[in-house]
Amino acid sequence: MSKFHDLFIRNQRWAERIKQATPDYFLKLAAQQSPDFLWIGCSDSRVPANELLDLPPGEVFVHRNIANVVVPSDLNCLSVIQFAVEVLKVRHIIVCGHYGCGGVRAAMSCENHGLIDNWLRHIRNVHRLHADRFEHIHDEEEVLDRLCELNVVEQVHNVCATTIIQDAWDRGEDVLVEGWVYSIRDGILKGLCSRSRENRHVGPQDPMFLGKVAAD
Repeated sequence: MSKFHDLFIRNQRWAERIKQATPDYFLKLAAQQSPDFLWIGCSDSRVPANELLDLPPGEVFVHRNIANVVVPSDLNCLSVIQFAVEVLKVRHIIVCGHYGCGGVRAAMSCENHGLIDNWLRHIRNVHRLHADRFEHIHDEEEVLDRLCELNVVEQVHNVCATTIIQDAWDRGEDVLVEGWVYSIRDGILKGLCSRSRENRHVGPQDPMFLGKVAAD
């Protein structure tokens, strides 16, 4: 039996369990989606949005990529944000990184990673922008953890800088963008920063915006 075939078997078992517990579950799910949250996270297989939030399908609109990066050149990510805000009317956006992120670790190595190096340079830029925060940290894992946090902060800023969010705020829509980090070590989420229409002009270097990153 191939691994692909095994997945179909597992899917059938899962669907049957759901239908036995809630017969009309899939009928309701097929009618529409009205998620309250947009999750922009890392592609790491150990960080599944719905599971760690303990939310069922239909509650979270999800975009994932290597190291939860948001950049103006990524039309995929921008399209997701636009659809979430303008069509689904999502008002809560979460940018979530995680400790031990392989993308962040790769960005800090001196190795050649091929094509992905073009992507990882965005994380290297985060390290450069916040270089002073690493001057007195000598433990490599602590540096990586802090960079994972600061990367989230910068990506929240990038989300808020998009015309999608700026236009939504100009229309008076209360879109809230938060930066979180997840610990694979214990399964716990930690809030790092928050942006809203009220504090839209606060920059990523501001102590107010750095929030718990600066406080730790």
